[in-house]
Amino acid sequence: MTTAAPARRGLAARAGDWWFVAAPAERLAALRIVVGLYATLDLLVRLRLLLGYAHLHAADFKPVGVVGLVVRAPLPPGLAEAIVVAALGLAVLFTLGLLHRALAPLFALALLWVTSYRNSWGMVFHTENLEVLHVAILALAPAADAWSLDARRRGRRGADAPPADGRHGWALRAVTAVTVITYVLAGVAKLRMAGWAWIDGEQLRNQIAFDNLRRAVMGVPPSPLAVPLLESPWLFSALAALTMVVEVGAPLAMVHRRIAAAWAVTAWSFHVGVLALMHIAFPYPLLGVAYASLFRLERPVGWVGRRAAGAARRLTSRRGRPAPARSADR
Repeated sequence: MTTAAPARRGLAARAGDWWFVAAPAERLAALRIVVGLYATLDLLVRLRLLLGYAHLHAADFKPVGVVGLVVRAPLPPGLAEAIVVAALGLAVLFTLGLLHRALAPLFALALLWVTSYRNSWGMVFHTENLEVLHVAILALAPAADAWSLDARRRGRRGADAPPADGRHGWALRAVTAVTVITYVLAGVAKLRMAGWAWIDGEQLRNQIAFDNLRRAVMGVPPSPLAVPLLESPWLFSALAALTMVVEVGAPLAMVHRRIAAAWAVTAWSFHVGVLALMHIAFPYPLLGVAYASLFRLERPVGWVGRRAAGAARRLTSRRGRPAPARSADR
């Protein structure tokens, strides 16, 4: 027992060191900016649609998720619209990192409500789940310690940003873990539905064939790639096996940075294939936001920020220059 106890403590310590790995504040801030930009644009693009749910017939309202825990009937139209507008405003402030400790959790709750309220009017969509979870984690993390209005108010700029710390690393681990878990759950669902026979590709082939047939019957053009590829059953066996590797093997992405990069590219390619063969888009992973926590995001985001700041300074200096004097003989 004297040797087992130290071993257990050593394992727990190593697990804690791994989870609370030191990470630069800029990396977590970059993730906040990228996720916040996506959430802001997502709400802005769908603003008219989200506002429209406030005016649907009450008989179509079937509350799900957090909405079902709070209400049994639709909200008054004005209140429902106000929450959507507030969510959009909070998304902007989340991206800018203003009053992060107070406003970021409010944004996470508002986004959860808006997406759940949308799902309460018909088909339940799962495309926003990962985005909502990522926002919730970042809202509870010190994601505004750098590259934020909060940091600017505290006088932190560039080299004055806080040093790498586990306070920033755990949030990156948590965001990655949530991403990995969603893929594992998708793989487990396939195995529960069809077992390991799913890997032979026949079910995947039938699913793609059915989806394109349904589109054709409804008068929507099917995928131009799906029809010829359906004639090659062996291809779907390979695609099914690769899908299972990506989903069930997702935890490998947390082992090493290079493995994570390879997994992210493969998983992204999977979504590109779904878009090409079935015309089903999952914007969050397709735009790479779902995998952003796996990379040293502070480098590209910092580069873009420096270029934008430089362009703004040049524009300001040009506006501040006096106009050239006109020649007297003109």
